[in-house]
Amino acid sequence: MNKVTIPSFQLIGMTVRTTNANQQSAKDIPALWEKFMMNQSVDKIPNKLSNDIYCVYTKYEGDHTLPYTTFLGCKVDQITELPAEMESLVIEAGTYLPYTAEGNLMEGAVWNKWVEIWDADLDRTFCSDFEVYGEKAQNPADAVVDIFIGVR
Repeated sequence: MNKVTIPSFQLIGMTVRTTNANQQSAKDIPALWEKFMMNQSVDKIPNKLSNDIYCVYTKYEGDHTLPYTTFLGCKVDQITELPAEMESLVIEAGTYLPYTAEGNLMEGAVWNKWVEIWDADLDRTFCSDFEVYGEKAQNPADAVVDIFIGVR
């Protein structure tokens, strides 16, 4: 698998602080998605470059077994204003290892790919990792989601 270099980019969206301990993230992250979608947040984000939704894992307290922040939002060309209940996030330029999750989102296609990633011997940075839900993820029963893992 070839590493890719991704330039810095900006996002506007919503966050939750969570942990994988005691399966807490399995409650917190779906709740964040529900809030994001119910509030029609994509439509409220100013200066967005597309309707692709980025799910970012950042502000790790160590590795994936310790608390971290999950951010849901859209890439923007500039941050001029923040809608209520939203915040901004800058993803610094870095080296990433790309993965692709394919299949039914409701049956754990993305989760299963993360289990594979956690079991892999990767030299991760634990700065920012992210998933991109673009056009190929519109059908949740047969979705394609790109995942980028920050590595050294």
